[in-house]
Amino acid sequence: MNRAWLAASLVVISNYGYGSDYGTTGLLDIPTARMAADGTLTATAAIQSRTNSYALTYQATPWLETTFRYTGYNDFFYYDRNYEVKVRLWEERDYIPQVAVGIRDFVGSGVESAEYLVASKSFDNFDLTLGVGWGRLAGKGAVSNPLKVISSNFDSRDNDVGKGGEVSYQQWFSGEEIGFFGGLSYQFESLPVKAMVEYNPDQYTSEVVQGGKSPASPWTAGVAWQVSPGVTLALSRQHRDEWAIGVSAALNTRNIPPKRKPEYFKSSLEMRQDEMPAGVYLNKWYDRLLFDMERAGLLLIEANIDAETEVANLVIGNQSFSVWVDAIARAIALAELHLPANVRSINLVIEDQGHRVHTLYVPRAARPGVQTVRSSQDRRNLTRQLDLLPSRHLAPPRYETEFVTGKVNFNIGVDNRLQLFDPDDPLRYQVYLKLGAELRLPAAWVLYGTYAVDLVNNFDEISRPSDSVLPHVRTDVAEYLRQGETGLDALYLENRGTWRRGIHYRAFGGVLEEMYSGVGGEVLVQPHGSRLAFGVSANWVKKRDFDKSGHLDYQTTTAFVSAYWATPFYNYDVAVHMGRYLAKDVGATLEVRRTFDNGWIVGLWATLTDVPFDDFGEGSFDKGMFFTVPLDGIFGRNTRSAYSTRIRSIQRDGGQRLENFSGNLWFDLRGSRYDALNERRERMTK
Repeated sequence: MNRAWLAASLVVISNYGYGSDYGTTGLLDIPTARMAADGTLTATAAIQSRTNSYALTYQATPWLETTFRYTGYNDFFYYDRNYEVKVRLWEERDYIPQVAVGIRDFVGSGVESAEYLVASKSFDNFDLTLGVGWGRLAGKGAVSNPLKVISSNFDSRDNDVGKGGEVSYQQWFSGEEIGFFGGLSYQFESLPVKAMVEYNPDQYTSEVVQGGKSPASPWTAGVAWQVSPGVTLALSRQHRDEWAIGVSAALNTRNIPPKRKPEYFKSSLEMRQDEMPAGVYLNKWYDRLLFDMERAGLLLIEANIDAETEVANLVIGNQSFSVWVDAIARAIALAELHLPANVRSINLVIEDQGHRVHTLYVPRAARPGVQTVRSSQDRRNLTRQLDLLPSRHLAPPRYETEFVTGKVNFNIGVDNRLQLFDPDDPLRYQVYLKLGAELRLPAAWVLYGTYAVDLVNNFDEISRPSDSVLPHVRTDVAEYLRQGETGLDALYLENRGTWRRGIHYRAFGGVLEEMYSGVGGEVLVQPHGSRLAFGVSANWVKKRDFDKSGHLDYQTTTAFVSAYWATPFYNYDVAVHMGRYLAKDVGATLEVRRTFDNGWIVGLWATLTDVPFDDFGEGSFDKGMFFTVPLDGIFGRNTRSAYSTRIRSIQRDGGQRLENFSGNLWFDLRGSRYDALNERRERMTK
């Protein structure tokens, strides 16, 4: 089943399009109006004699394509980072082509700067593309820029954007002349092969100025071969003077893995007393329910039964289920099995990572001691009766699980650290053994620790010192990587909880990460049923020594107020954090994340502070992308484990936060939020 899920994740259907050498859906070098399927993440590598180009393209919505591109120019020592967006204006119809508008290098150095309006129309196995281009896609120019009629601002174009990284909107669709580009592709019916030819007017002016060569011809031809589902290999003759090879791999982040049947385990009702652990008694419903829930990947934290109302109140936690509705469904089934016969309904209090977020009202639906198989209609009827209520505290709980304190839980695994986009070497890496420990203490305190043991790395090759004029709050990371490749990454105490309905908190202190120790806390106010939430967070931190053995002199306080919005659009979440950053600069961070039903999370962020672009350095302001990959489909079992990473175009000191300790509560509780649970409940009733 795991292989089937992985194969399904990589399946590319016809409307995914092809990741061109520029990463965007297109032919070879030119864009088309085509779009990939919503949620498709495509990685592309293209090798030519002029350039080596690497790109990540994400289909953010059915009509919006976004690309991050990193290009190395082989004729001279230079690497360029830039972003591209393409928006579909309308879809193809019988007699109307699909049309899109795009901006290339809209945040970058301006080296690849271009804008375009492009149309694509299919004719059986042929797909024809014609476009109008500005900037590099204007080439030598064909006709006068018609937008000059609107304003003289469109008459000239200056691609010098200083430190790069700025949104150069004043250059968009400007220039004295525009050019035309186009191409044709043919999909063979009997082979997974597509033939392509294109006309690209780009004169490679930026490269020629630096000593590169001009293209011999605007014409390029090539073929793309779908090697396996999701993987495409392309070979082309570029401009009649060089060969190029490209490979793209597409992943459907919206893919829902096949539902795994609950792993069978022998219920405590089928067991003898001598088969039970010490202290667990079969004649007590709470003991039986606790025993079965823990084996099913759940926690039964507290419980009581109101004798007058005949309502059972159960506080449950989720240890193993990546999706909370699956955990709730299993909890309901086990509660129906073990609760006394007089119980008519259940209040499930959902506790997520120590925070009580909701109460789910569940009418009793089965005779006690009997597991029933309901029809799909019965399940829909029951789901319609479920009601999400505000969280509650049981006062006093009749039963309360005494979780073991003073016991250390260890975990061990292999992890990696990456340093990307160093001009001396675009990829620095480390593979290390990650030793983790968790010690539960009284009063809901937990001690977390992580120790890294280096296995292999190439960080000793780093020779470029930081040139930042700001306090080196992050740009000294190379020293930590070289001198602290083995050492303590984290050792801190944390306490999480809920004060009142919808007011959640966390407090922490100790070694927080590889670069900083400190103390801090966060409060999140989440009104019940609202898509809006608000929070505050603050930290006092001190910079650790490069070998992680002590501390340096630098210390500071960071603080943020945050606003959150769970949008109703494509499961996008938006957060804005305003406050003081590690380098003592002041500003705001915008975060946008999209969460899929299968656990994938894709997002981006951008931060602007009072640091001038020239003082910030290359890139002008902090920005990047965020990915979380669920691991339950790979492990073949229920697990909440996931791999998360952030990708920055360049690491500077402005706009830097403690990533996991500055406004994270709302995202931590994303799976159990009202909007997420209610959306799934409504979907189940249809």
